[in-house]
Amino acid sequence: MKKIVVTIVCLLVFINPGLPQDLKVGVAYRVITPEPLLPVSGGVGIPKESLEKKGDLFARAAVFEEGDERVAIVVVDNLGWPAALGNRSRQLIKGIKPENVLIAATHTHSAPDAYAFTDEKGNHKADLEYLDWCVKQIADAVNEALGSLQPAALKVAMGKTQGKIAYNYYAPMLYDPRCGVIQAVSKQDTTNTILTLVNYAIHPEVIGSSRGILSPDLCGPLYSRIEEKSGGMAMFVNGALGGMVTADNRREEGQEANDWAECQRIGNLLADEALRIVKDAPVLEKAKVYVTSKTIALPVESEMMKFILTNSPLQHARSGTDSVPTQLNLINLGPAQMVTIPGEALPNIGYYLKRKMKTAYPFLLGLCNDAFGYLLTEIDFDSFKRYEYITRTSLGEMAGEVYIKEILTLVEESPRAK
Repeated sequence: MKKIVVTIVCLLVFINPGLPQDLKVGVAYRVITPEPLLPVSGGVGIPKESLEKKGDLFARAAVFEEGDERVAIVVVDNLGWPAALGNRSRQLIKGIKPENVLIAATHTHSAPDAYAFTDEKGNHKADLEYLDWCVKQIADAVNEALGSLQPAALKVAMGKTQGKIAYNYYAPMLYDPRCGVIQAVSKQDTTNTILTLVNYAIHPEVIGSSRGILSPDLCGPLYSRIEEKSGGMAMFVNGALGGMVTADNRREEGQEANDWAECQRIGNLLADEALRIVKDAPVLEKAKVYVTSKTIALPVESEMMKFILTNSPLQHARSGTDSVPTQLNLINLGPAQMVTIPGEALPNIGYYLKRKMKTAYPFLLGLCNDAFGYLLTEIDFDSFKRYEYITRTSLGEMAGEVYIKEILTLVEESPRAK
């Protein structure tokens, strides 16, 4: 009788391959703090010499497997992580299709230059040996995570954060307070956490790049707090943080708190809120994994961005003289749907995408697979004085429009997350 039951179950899975199969999750990380310390970069310009560090920089990797589908999400503590570096890691990763390896950056403004920004003479201050070492550390982390896959269940939740965490420097209330959380727990013991992934839009720039301190900023305390209270590995993925969703470190009379203690306050608070939001989420024994990708061309109208892409020693890929290729991904992980953003999308773009996605749990993976500065709509481009900076540090007027069209096409062509 038992053999008959097993045969029937196997036949059902074969007949309906859309049925979720057992989910497996593996995690690993590498410390990528340079020794000795290197200058830190907060954007275009000469990096600032580091005199000390506050916390370590990490590359954190999570691999999800369901049936014959595998996907890896990697997050690097850096301002951004260009595809020119990410693609080199993908070549060293075995067992996962290159297009299914997503590499994002937390956007800390206190890490070494990963772009090799050049001055007008073509000189740069990036440490290429360090970047090459990081490429290998990322691949090692993914390969280790792949080797540590274990049966898992999921908890997926989304809710509004409470407390003084983020605000919009340009328009204080123009930001998304929602925090998405995916927690993978052991299928054998659901009290044993494997991974807690936190998705929230915020600039980790409490310390910034001007103080000569190398740091993961608020992300470091967030990792430590979650791992201390929940176990497993913590991961932070940024959202639509552009124009200018930053850490709410405001004090009275226009002052700001720019020290490690403030990183700890905000990081701990965000961690506590993420754990509160996911605490009572139902445990999903089965979770379907769906992954798709496409390569698009974004128009480059900015002369400054053209110069950076052309002169960087990283040899960024180009699609002709006036466009740049980038990979977009969409992932369904149980009821959660994730889409990648190759830069810093403004909050209005983030709200719009979430409204159009086929899920009650929309996750936006910012600065993922590339980090091409700000992505803003044609209407917002160069619209008023406040937007002069984000206009100047964007690819141009139409990049955001092209991105929105292409990512929503990917959403329309994909199944609903469930």
